[in-house]
Amino acid sequence: MISRRTIRVKVMQTLYTISTFDAIPAPAAHASLLKQQFDQPRRLLVHLLWLLTEILRFPEKYAHQKASKHLPSAADLNINTKLAGNELLWQMLEDKALLKQIDQLKPQLELAQELIKSVYLKLAETETYQTYLSTPSRDKKAERKMVEYIVNDLLLANPSFVAYIEELFTDWDDDGEGVVQLLASYLHKPGQLNFEQLIDSDKEQFGVELLRTVLEKQEQLQSYIIPKLKNWDPERIAQLDMIMMKMGVAEFLFFETIPPKVTINEYIDLAKEYSTAQSGQFVNGILDGIHKDLVAAGALRKVDFRKS
Repeated sequence: MISRRTIRVKVMQTLYTISTFDAIPAPAAHASLLKQQFDQPRRLLVHLLWLLTEILRFPEKYAHQKASKHLPSAADLNINTKLAGNELLWQMLEDKALLKQIDQLKPQLELAQELIKSVYLKLAETETYQTYLSTPSRDKKAERKMVEYIVNDLLLANPSFVAYIEELFTDWDDDGEGVVQLLASYLHKPGQLNFEQLIDSDKEQFGVELLRTVLEKQEQLQSYIIPKLKNWDPERIAQLDMIMMKMGVAEFLFFETIPPKVTINEYIDLAKEYSTAQSGQFVNGILDGIHKDLVAAGALRKVDFRKS
């Protein structure tokens, strides 16, 4: 679910972090920095699942609060708590792997409580929820649809939720799509997700090798880039542009199964999104020129990538 594009972003961010240090840290520190980047999707997913369980359990808490009032009304004493008995919720609460992650990461934040309450109150006003409550039976499909409705319509489409999650997870824009896919997969088969291996081992290895290669082969990579800069002063080029060009040349030279066209297109898109307005065209021109030179010199050795 976590794409190679996301892996490239995390390597790029790690390289940028390293570039801000006064001295290049030891290789073990490189690996640690990248691991922190790789760990962000897990933290985000666990937080989303915890938040979802809290929303699903909230009717019981809310009913208790209302019933405990000095003079509770009839409405206070008759809050429907069917949602708190949702079968999918209890499968999540019985998932030892998820509970272990929640215990380790401790996402229980005070600032989440108002969001949880506001989502529940908004849910309570919807026709979808009222229809759910009016059905006394517990159909497995209907139970899941109710949870998915909360996720898709009341969380992901909710600006307050997005603002909340962006404040906690600065990588939301990078990780969000993949993590939401993982969340959907988990809701279809709760209890069957390995939280410690959310990134495929081959993609993780690709990221580790790409980071190591760029750091170890910096001079060689720059030797291909600098002649292409012509009137550009290498010191004045955006740091991210230089990092992405090094990554691209590293893929040309040392990653045999990645098609050059894929490499070029990936870094054009990343340059457009993460660097300056002109960076996409600039990175495209440099990488395309280097690629043509490598082909002409017979220095580009790619294996059959179609089955990789």
